[in-house]
Amino acid sequence: MKIGILETGLPPTELSDVYGRYGEMFVRFVGDNDKTFSFEIFTVLEDQFPEDVNQCDGYLITGSKFSAYEDLPWIHRLKSLVREIHSAELPMIGVCFGHQVIAEALGGKVEKFSGGWGVGIHQYEITQSQPDVLPESQQKLTINAFHQDQISILPEGAEVFATSDFCEYAGVVYGDKILTVQAHPEFTIPFTDSLLSSDRAEIVPVETLQQALSRLRESDASIDSNVLSQMMQKFFRKFAEAS
Repeated sequence: MKIGILETGLPPTELSDVYGRYGEMFVRFVGDNDKTFSFEIFTVLEDQFPEDVNQCDGYLITGSKFSAYEDLPWIHRLKSLVREIHSAELPMIGVCFGHQVIAEALGGKVEKFSGGWGVGIHQYEITQSQPDVLPESQQKLTINAFHQDQISILPEGAEVFATSDFCEYAGVVYGDKILTVQAHPEFTIPFTDSLLSSDRAEIVPVETLQQALSRLRESDASIDSNVLSQMMQKFFRKFAEAS
């Protein structure tokens, strides 16, 4: 199964030199020695798009420093591609900006959250079981976040499967072919620490930043990376096995 990674953002250079770019991070996160998948990265923020929607068997949209509602040509083109992917009934995953731009493309709305920034380790309650991709025993997900924008209005037909007091629409499914999450399961604790210590995080209020860094540096700090990696693998694998 060939997965197209739609790269909508780039990490600070000093971080990409160590951890790779966002597209590369997802190749590792979803690929992870699974020969089921091959990948092609399209850096859509630099106007690199698939020539045809059927060029890949499924798609994943990364995070970005941009907002899904910005009036930029590549974002408008990406929204059109999202609608094409949806119409073609191809599987698609969205993460952070990807989560938001899918919602915007399909009739929802994204806005800056009045409650401010969500950064560092956040926990979400699973409100709707996803037996095909998550263990029934999994009642919470702990993931690193980095966002101020949130979905404020869900598209018609979207269903929430994960939520928190801070982020109501933290995990969303659209039928069985689209799965999106607001937080960043691909962000490890060391990467998030480095990101929050970089110039990219200067836009985050100091108190919020310090609290997040303090939590990341606790000796018992942990996130559900393996659970989320397996969730994304299982999501795509369903369609690989059906084809």
